[in-house]
Amino acid sequence: MSTPQKGHRKKRLSKSDYLAGLQCSKHLWLRINEPEADELEIDEELEALFEQGKRVGELARRYVPGGNLIDYPHYAVDEKLRATKRALDEGCPIIYEAAFAAEGLFVAIDILERTPDGFDVTEVKSSTKVKDEHLQDLALQAYVLRKCGIQVSRLQVMHLNRDCTYPNLENLFKREDVTEDVRPLIEKVEAATRAQAEVLSGSLPLVQIGAHCSAPFECAFKSRCWADMPSHHVTTIHAMRAKKAFDLVEQGYKTIQDLPNEFNLSKTAERQRRAVIENRLIVEPTIVDALKDFPSSIGFLDFETVGLAIPVWDGCRPYDAVPVQFSFCSLQPDGTLAHAEWLADGPDDPREAIAVALIEACRHVDKIAAYNAGFESKCIRHLAVALPGLAKDLNEIESRLVDLLPVVRNHVYHPEFYGSFSLKSVFPALTGESSYETLEVAGGSLASWLLQTLLFEPNRLTPDDRLRLRQDLLAYCKTDTESLASLLKELREMQPVSDHSMRGGATFSVTSADDQLLTSERTW
Repeated sequence: MSTPQKGHRKKRLSKSDYLAGLQCSKHLWLRINEPEADELEIDEELEALFEQGKRVGELARRYVPGGNLIDYPHYAVDEKLRATKRALDEGCPIIYEAAFAAEGLFVAIDILERTPDGFDVTEVKSSTKVKDEHLQDLALQAYVLRKCGIQVSRLQVMHLNRDCTYPNLENLFKREDVTEDVRPLIEKVEAATRAQAEVLSGSLPLVQIGAHCSAPFECAFKSRCWADMPSHHVTTIHAMRAKKAFDLVEQGYKTIQDLPNEFNLSKTAERQRRAVIENRLIVEPTIVDALKDFPSSIGFLDFETVGLAIPVWDGCRPYDAVPVQFSFCSLQPDGTLAHAEWLADGPDDPREAIAVALIEACRHVDKIAAYNAGFESKCIRHLAVALPGLAKDLNEIESRLVDLLPVVRNHVYHPEFYGSFSLKSVFPALTGESSYETLEVAGGSLASWLLQTLLFEPNRLTPDDRLRLRQDLLAYCKTDTESLASLLKELREMQPVSDHSMRGGATFSVTSADDQLLTSERTW
């Protein structure tokens, strides 16, 4: 069997290479010519995403049974091609992972079904709908099959069905016929692959950054290409679409400071512009009223969830965000925080246990603060639906939720937000602290993938690794709630700084709309 050789350029382009080339010729060139680049190393999140796709693909075969699997490692291309030819010659009605190559291209067909009119090609996706990139993927497959003399009768995308509810998984997948949508794209493949071959025959192409850097996929080399971006580039304008931002670049506006005064921005983005141009923290006088919703008897809540592609608990659908962990901090009369937490352990349905623990933790506070509280509301509502006996108590908890995100977004801007109001952007800019930098887990999406590993893949972890992972996850969730508490304290204590002293490089002046200094009462 052939084995992969380090440092050798690929003989054939894969579907992933082709799609990368459609998105950006520079991305394709780097992907092929620097296959060992640091940017292409697979991190834990990407590995988990690949593993999820693999599981979905394997399960999809059960819904189209009776096939012959071309089962070789990804690098054993020649062996795959020979095995596929044998299966076709033997008249196999269904082939999984059928491999074909033509004109320097290689494709593997998830499900190839023989029909009286030719072959049906089915691409299995772990998404819940058909996407444009799926059509481009199928166009390449159809093109290569045509070059190999294979008659394609139908092109389909087989994706997860959000209407499917566990335990009845009979309708877990939907198959959508996209033949007519793909047909015009097939005719463009030859020109596209010829252009890609020209790119690869030359030196690194010069490609300006743009909206294509993040769509339809986040480019692995984005950080390299964007390394020299100036601070406060127009792409950091809050809630501005990438295409509109790069339209501004084409018009000669590179940074927020370059925009003319009459350029129309949203109220939040206008506050951002003021803060950046004046290099200072902006706090609107309206924050005083906004903070009245946050009494002294208050707690701070954060959930972590798993969103399984293939549901395993009663009533759950694909990608339902099911809460499996929470952290809760409550402010005590002496100013300290009392902490409660809960984290699932193993694959059993955790919802009743986490709901009972949540109800107990939240008993003694008047309000419960969250950041982007719609997420916490959704988690609590999910528990209430799943556990009707606890629904009254859970609904009452939801009624006490208050959200700190709009308080910041609608009343405060620091230049170091760089257009983002995520807690991980806001917290260090306003407090000068960096609570997340020392954590092993420092992001919600990574936490979700690691929770899936902890709960459903015990064989991947030694007992020591399992204990360490639990501690890391608990530390991350606790940091979120403690950061919320610190953030609220900072917002309450904001006062004008008469000498315009600097914190983190930005002037900490606090002004009202009419440029009069705002004095707010300190309460904590």
